[in-house]
Amino acid sequence: MKSLPLFLLLFVTTALNAQSPAYNPQVNLLDVQHYRFSLTLKDDTDRIEGSAEIKLHFKQSSNAFFLDLVKNKAGKGMEVSNVTLENKPLTFSHQDERLNITLPQASPAGQELNIVVQYAGVPADGLIIDANKFGDRTFFGDNWPNRAHHWLPCVDHPSDKASVEFLVTAPDHYQVVSNGIQIEETNLDGGLRRTHWKETAPLPMKVAVIGVAPFAVQLAGEVQGIPVSTWVFTDNREAGFIDYSQAVEVLEWFHTNIAPYPYRKLANVQSKTRYGGMENASNIFYFENSVNGKKEREDLIAHEIAHQWFGNTASEANWYHVWLSEGFATYCTDLYMEAKYGQEMLAERMREERFAVIQYAARRKAPIVDTTVANLNALLNTNSYQKGAWVLHMLRREIGDENFWKGIRAYYQRYKESNALTADLQRVMEEASGKSLQAFFKQWVFRAGHPELKVTYRFDGGENIVEIFVEQLQNSPFSFPLDIQLLDENKKVILEKTLSINKAREEFAFPIQGYPKEIKLDPGAWLLFK
Repeated sequence: MKSLPLFLLLFVTTALNAQSPAYNPQVNLLDVQHYRFSLTLKDDTDRIEGSAEIKLHFKQSSNAFFLDLVKNKAGKGMEVSNVTLENKPLTFSHQDERLNITLPQASPAGQELNIVVQYAGVPADGLIIDANKFGDRTFFGDNWPNRAHHWLPCVDHPSDKASVEFLVTAPDHYQVVSNGIQIEETNLDGGLRRTHWKETAPLPMKVAVIGVAPFAVQLAGEVQGIPVSTWVFTDNREAGFIDYSQAVEVLEWFHTNIAPYPYRKLANVQSKTRYGGMENASNIFYFENSVNGKKEREDLIAHEIAHQWFGNTASEANWYHVWLSEGFATYCTDLYMEAKYGQEMLAERMREERFAVIQYAARRKAPIVDTTVANLNALLNTNSYQKGAWVLHMLRREIGDENFWKGIRAYYQRYKESNALTADLQRVMEEASGKSLQAFFKQWVFRAGHPELKVTYRFDGGENIVEIFVEQLQNSPFSFPLDIQLLDENKKVILEKTLSINKAREEFAFPIQGYPKEIKLDPGAWLLFK
């Protein structure tokens, strides 16, 4: 996900007020295996009609469980008409955001059941029903972080993954795009059309969505047999086909350098998402003003495509570790841009991201993994994105390029179609490098702030010695390597060293040939500091 500008993000964060905890107790009780959502959409009302067939696997014996589903309140929310098991009604109650279901007898651990929930209502959120900028009515799922249960009965937590299919019946002037591959499109009586999409890979509900609008659709290309398509509003047809065509080259790079693409197609969709981009699995939604025909969104496209590996397939186990999604997507974008445009492009991007981290820390000092956050949307912050990227960048230096790539690929392979916490990433990177990274992760991920440095030097021309003084101004010292260059009056580098910094104040002395006029800190942009 690429976040919006700060003032818009603050508005969204306040408006959504997502106060649910990061832990969902259902994930220890049951594991959803598959969802089959049948939805009816209409033009004369925002009311949707739904049927959810849900295959459950019980991890523990129980005669009761709940699904997440927002109940109708003041005309917005869902009303459940019945819940059945093998066509027999089940007892249920629906309060606030929970659909409580009672079984006729306890289901033993290991048993699988198929239940059906019939429901209807006007979504308060999650499914955005709104006119696009051209005045056309549209429907777009926008589920992050836990907004799927505004319109879909589910376990709305990133640690519960299931395959999913959507059968959408809507007026025939709409086209429907969703996760997976399209297996049916049938015109029905009364000017309706039924469209059926099916994804067999397990997904967290945050990225299981539909998009329904009058679209212009183009096959942009293929990557190793994987179709890459563009879905844009009809008025943006020409510009959209140009802009989203960049996804083919981007997908090729990730497919080659990370691992084979985990899904059977990639659709790039102009949408009404409230975010800059939303990484829905195989079905990326971009904000509606992302199209202008000038190919200016390459980094946005790269960010969302990176999420197909990190965030969708290898997912954070809870939202507090969302940097494993957003930090990875941010740095993977940096890596793609480095590969295409060169190392100086990477250094420039890292300097920009460092500036953003410093600005954010001036407003709010907090660790990347911050369990004090109550509003989950507030986790879409600079720490999760840019500082997360900086952690990976410094980790790359700490263990070397070869071990870094080895570790990143191993991490993905170990946790694809599963979930991880920061400790899991640390463990994989330690295995890849043969180094203990406990101190590294502790200071950069679980500690607030960053080094704030004052560096001075003194030149002794008689002895041709330069003394360098490094002082850390924050409360307690960090440990890190600091690259420095000393330049003469002609800007020629006359001394280049890497200093190992571990204390609040350190002094170094080096012989030097020439008269130093300037000191440069971190010329290659490998350290997060102020």
